[in-house]
Amino acid sequence: MSTKIATREAYGKALVAVGAENPDIVVLDADLAKSTKTIEFKKRFPDRFFDFGVAEQNMMGTAAGLAAAGKIPFCSTFAVFAAGRAFDQVRQSIAYTRLNVKIAASHAGITVGEDGASHQSIEDIALMRVLPNMTVFVPADAREVEGAVRAAVAIQGPVYIRLGRAPVPVLHGDDFTFVPGQAVEMRPGRDAAIIATGIMVAAALEAAAVLEQEGLDVRVLNIHTIKPLDVASIVAAARETGAIVTAEEHSIIGGLGSAVAEVLVEHHPVPMRRVGLADVFGESGPPEELLAKYGLTPADVADAARAVVRRKAR
Repeated sequence: MSTKIATREAYGKALVAVGAENPDIVVLDADLAKSTKTIEFKKRFPDRFFDFGVAEQNMMGTAAGLAAAGKIPFCSTFAVFAAGRAFDQVRQSIAYTRLNVKIAASHAGITVGEDGASHQSIEDIALMRVLPNMTVFVPADAREVEGAVRAAVAIQGPVYIRLGRAPVPVLHGDDFTFVPGQAVEMRPGRDAAIIATGIMVAAALEAAAVLEQEGLDVRVLNIHTIKPLDVASIVAAARETGAIVTAEEHSIIGGLGSAVAEVLVEHHPVPMRRVGLADVFGESGPPEELLAKYGLTPADVADAARAVVRRKAR
């Protein structure tokens, strides 16, 4: 896990690749092309790139019109604007009508860092997964981003792809295949399972390695697709390990933790702990310091795993 690439960087490259293959792909941005990395597409295909300025709602409405005309629009801006400011347009014009719009939202979570709480989207997964017809991808590394972008092109309907600002480890090899809706078992285990998404997959793997030294055999499941959720893999993890931890760079309300809890309470309840932001906003600061302050480090994930294993043993 030595190589680090920001998922937004990988998105810029993937967008150029699929754009070269499919002339119906168009890209829309809201005055953030350098940050979202759609500028790479703009350089290559200037006639298929549209900048809307600081007008995210207008961008989403126009994307719906382009999709209705047969294009495959990718809309990009910061997650806090894509999911928050433009929620009404995403709901009414895209999800409700099931139009073929792809929303690639960057700078999600608290690792936006010094931009502070106003720009740290900690509720976008909750907002997008509640919408009927919406597929939700949260890639953990650069290779998953490429797979998610290609899967989004193939899916007929709206897709939300959550991307980050900070460089993250490349977890997969060149032979990795992204399958929408299918969890990836990063390591097996029988004593507990850490179910993680996005940047927290790397943290989960680090936590599992520490726990292994203590004699705990911990499974790590990578959930790159929040919706549709891989219910079978989650239920199997609960049945086979008897203890679950979820880990996400998002509020514990409405995100991966809530989604997994919903599955477990209906199918196989077991001791569970959610690692994420505990119903609080973030603040300005370096990403690593924020992750530590809000309990999103490998050590925090390991502590949660120890706690659920103790509860299982009662």
